[in-house]
Amino acid sequence: MKKDAKDQENDLKFEALFRRGSELLHRGKVNDAVTILQKAHSLNPEHFDVSLNLSGAYILTKKFKKAVALLETLRERAPGNAMVWTNLGAAYLGNPVLARDDEQLQAIAAFEEALAIDPVAPNVAYNIGLIYRDRRDYEMAIAWFKRALQANPNDQDARNLIEKLHELNGRT
Repeated sequence: MKKDAKDQENDLKFEALFRRGSELLHRGKVNDAVTILQKAHSLNPEHFDVSLNLSGAYILTKKFKKAVALLETLRERAPGNAMVWTNLGAAYLGNPVLARDDEQLQAIAAFEEALAIDPVAPNVAYNIGLIYRDRRDYEMAIAWFKRALQANPNDQDARNLIEKLHELNGRT
């Protein structure tokens, strides 16, 4: 089916907005990226990458519920996409300081799904370790930080946390 001039114009507008929003997101201009990506998403809500990028921008701007809504739809469409699960874990967790038990458990499950798809998904094992540390389950936290080191042997933060948690664990 041939597209009319208006459809072609909308396609071009979408592509420009999507490219610009993605560029802003990658440059760390997250608030600007949200605005542009929302416009692109309104023009083409079925576009996978615009939804994924918008969800990431929502997470970075602490709009976790909006991110969850997008990501749960993407999870249904692409259950084998590790990035969807990684973002979903971050969105479920929300603010780690304020996260409730059920939010932490949802985040862990989503992060574990990301690792089942991609065993070295960046920062995922580390994030699970942080959740277990916050839950004061130091043995599990240490195990996850060790797994983070397997994925990234240069992760000095994971090394430092393992050391600190061994000290804490020895005192309990």
